[in-house]
Amino acid sequence: MVGYITRRLLTMIPVVLLISIIVFFIIQLPPGDFISTYAAKMTTSGEIMDDAALLKLREAYGLDQSWYMQYFKWIWGMVTQGDFGYSLNYNRPVASIISQYMGFTVIVSVISMLFTYALSIPIGIYSAVRQYSIGDYIFTAIGFIGMATPNFLLAIILMYFSYVYVGDPMLGLFSPEFAEQAWSYEKFKDFLKHMIIPVIVIGTGSTCDLIRVMRAQMLDEMDKPYMLTARAKGLSEARIIFKYPVRAAINPIVSTIGWSLTSIFTGATITAIVLNLPVQGPVMYQALLSQDMYLAGTWLLFMAACIVLGTLISDILLVWLDPRIRMQRKGM
Repeated sequence: MVGYITRRLLTMIPVVLLISIIVFFIIQLPPGDFISTYAAKMTTSGEIMDDAALLKLREAYGLDQSWYMQYFKWIWGMVTQGDFGYSLNYNRPVASIISQYMGFTVIVSVISMLFTYALSIPIGIYSAVRQYSIGDYIFTAIGFIGMATPNFLLAIILMYFSYVYVGDPMLGLFSPEFAEQAWSYEKFKDFLKHMIIPVIVIGTGSTCDLIRVMRAQMLDEMDKPYMLTARAKGLSEARIIFKYPVRAAINPIVSTIGWSLTSIFTGATITAIVLNLPVQGPVMYQALLSQDMYLAGTWLLFMAACIVLGTLISDILLVWLDPRIRMQRKGM
């Protein structure tokens, strides 16, 4: 197992490096750059910059160089000095912007993912075991509604009901009186209260999708001959369910951790804008609009690394959960 993990970690290095090249190249594809976007904004406000001033700005920020030279400087500074570049839009180092928003981004995303798996797996098991029951029909209907409802619309609906019944639309992660205060027990309670809507909104789509996957896998496993053998041995139904079909059916759920992590990150962008959340999604959106290549490239590279790392975590969990996969690894 240790050798397998080491090989996978070493393989991740060229994969992430290749992804970084592709990401940086794609960011450079749209016509113009940050300076041209900035000049267009200045023109709309009535200020006109001449070509000489624009050229000096491009030279000052290194935008007059080819894209591969800009990439080499960016990746070299990242590897040797931990320097992720300079955000032209925020006029600050990219590392300071990432650190400012990353904490709440990770908290919201991880809690949303835990919410997703904590609901989808038990409900999927129940729907399979109680197939065609009233509960199964109810959860299936809720699943279809949850998958069909856009996140931003669900956010608006929950904000409306929160305002009507609580008197607070729950915008942001803190009430105005706690936003600038140091952490305390009251601020923590306020934070948990404001987390309810974001977690429900961000986690609903993935939860409804995974419920259907878990239910379908469970139904497929419950028809296998080993279930009849286990019942013939006199084992209790609950022990049979959790020892055999659940362990086999959970494999596709575990294998989705890699893309689920980043889908929660990216899926939270529109929701974050609607709910005014201080997370990375809106920052990334503005970076792409303004062609702030170092900030956008760093965030896209982070998400790509999350996919690669999440895939490795999924594979390790699959080896741990499924004896058949362990035997295959030993055979290799």
